[in-house]
Amino acid sequence: MFKKCNCIYRGTNFKLAINFVREYSIIVQAKKGKIIFNYSERIGMNKFKAAIFDLDGTTADTLENLAFCANSVISEFGISPVETGRYKYFVGDGSRVQMQRLLSYRGRYSGPADEGFLEEVFKRYLDFLSVHCADGVVPYEGMPDLLNELNSMKIKCAVFSNKPHPQACKVISSVYPEGTFMDVLGQKDSYPRKPDPAGALMLTEKLQVSPRECIYVGDTNTDMKTGKAAGMYTIGVLWGFRERDELEKAGADLIVSAPADILDLF
Repeated sequence: MFKKCNCIYRGTNFKLAINFVREYSIIVQAKKGKIIFNYSERIGMNKFKAAIFDLDGTTADTLENLAFCANSVISEFGISPVETGRYKYFVGDGSRVQMQRLLSYRGRYSGPADEGFLEEVFKRYLDFLSVHCADGVVPYEGMPDLLNELNSMKIKCAVFSNKPHPQACKVISSVYPEGTFMDVLGQKDSYPRKPDPAGALMLTEKLQVSPRECIYVGDTNTDMKTGKAAGMYTIGVLWGFRERDELEKAGADLIVSAPADILDLF
């Protein structure tokens, strides 16, 4: 008996995913004539007890805010603002890397000789972000309903982000009711940023689940690498900042178009 069967066809490529009601899934893929067969025991009812979500581009729509904060800061240094859509590719690997990519895009960072300037801009960005990080931020459509449903099913939910920890907590508390997430973990100096799995594994300990009992949900290759390194089932989302191709190349176990699709795993 199937629980779900999906078939995706694009030109010479196709992907057939069959999820069985209880224990197993089969994925058959063809790319440029090459057949890929993937069998998994990790999809099934009652298999997963927890869900860890990325923040920017997954749990909350922060793109306009990220662009506003960064453009406001670089304008203080005489640098022209960058179009909002470009920030989809600046973010994901921490705020310092974001500002490095931004300055590189504007020709103001090219290597170690510019580290001093980067540090000056980055510090100002953190100050600005601490005040304005939640301005205009909203949840993605369908995410509140998904989280409400997961909580009603006693699925333990948490957030793991490369956004600085105080700002990650502030954004979540401004967008979601208290108690939606059992824990929120942003970037701190005490552990490495994603894609290192240390933070994700720390969360599984707090949630009292094993990595195999946890799904990891995100919108970038950094998120897929994080979940994979932690030994979790990884879900790439298409409502965020990156495209399907990036998520597939990063080895996402499942790619979904809407938050409600995640409920099929429970």
